[in-house]
Amino acid sequence: MQRSIPLAALAASALLLSGCTPADDGPVTLVLVTHDSFALSDGTLDAFTEETGIVVEVQSGGDAGELVNKLVLTKDSPLGDVVFGIDNTFASRAASNGVLEEYVSGDLTDAEDAYLLPEGSGGEYLTPIDSGDVCVNVDHEWFTEAGIPEPETLDDLIDPAYEGLLVVEAANSSSPGLAFLLATIAAYGDGWPDYWSALIDNQVKVAASWSDAYYVDFSGPSSEGDRPLVVSYASSPPVEVPPGSTGVLLDTCFRQTEYAGVIAGTEHPAEARQLVDFLFSPTVQNDIPENMYVFPVNAEAELPAAWAEFAEIATDPWEIDPAEIDANRERWIAEWAAIATP
Repeated sequence: MQRSIPLAALAASALLLSGCTPADDGPVTLVLVTHDSFALSDGTLDAFTEETGIVVEVQSGGDAGELVNKLVLTKDSPLGDVVFGIDNTFASRAASNGVLEEYVSGDLTDAEDAYLLPEGSGGEYLTPIDSGDVCVNVDHEWFTEAGIPEPETLDDLIDPAYEGLLVVEAANSSSPGLAFLLATIAAYGDGWPDYWSALIDNQVKVAASWSDAYYVDFSGPSSEGDRPLVVSYASSPPVEVPPGSTGVLLDTCFRQTEYAGVIAGTEHPAEARQLVDFLFSPTVQNDIPENMYVFPVNAEAELPAAWAEFAEIATDPWEIDPAEIDANRERWIAEWAAIATP
């Protein structure tokens, strides 16, 4: 006896032959979870959609530390499919808490090896996307007019000659603030609390955020303050007007690299990997400097003219192993707060 084929099965077969599936109600949509400073030119993510048919929705999740905290707290009900903005100060925490799928873009070359994390500290899960040295920035014009030589080193910043001239960000509320704290820990080891006590005695100002420190307290051309020294990025001077009016103290820099990864539990792992690859692609990498004011890591990326002329990169920045940061971060921040906050 011949069995009849249900109409639903015939319809499903027709859809499969046409390249579709019954579950396909439209294009796949990925949620890209990022920090609040994520920015690309209009149309950049649209290029990914045009290339792949995959739609991207961006969801902000605070700064780097808050972003990782949210991923950990929601790992049983993931916030999205891909994360961008985990940096080397929080990578170990993300890796050790099982919030990421194992994936590193296959488009990386030997030229990007310097940005890779060690295995066990996020190296299996995270693809480098951008990098920026957090350094003390200096207002050249202020020092020229004051007739005071510019400081050069971390030691100089506690010299009474520079009393009341430096503003930093709080290490417990700001990513560059934490990076500067780590620079001092790398430089002074167990003696870092004494260094910070000396900074406080030298009337350093602690601002809550980078925007407060840079735009309110710093004396640079785009700012409104009266302090000619500020913790910012090595990429800040090229975007000042005129470029070169500010500079960086290269002996004070801590290297901060940001990464992208596939969030564990995504329903679209293949598509999520495509998005990670796209963030590393020249399309995004060439767009990063003038939108997020950090350096692209892709060796094929092209820097804007002002960056090529005025941007400086520390040849020997302060660094700490990500696993050591993860093991000590909370204790260091608490000890810092006891010294630096009233």
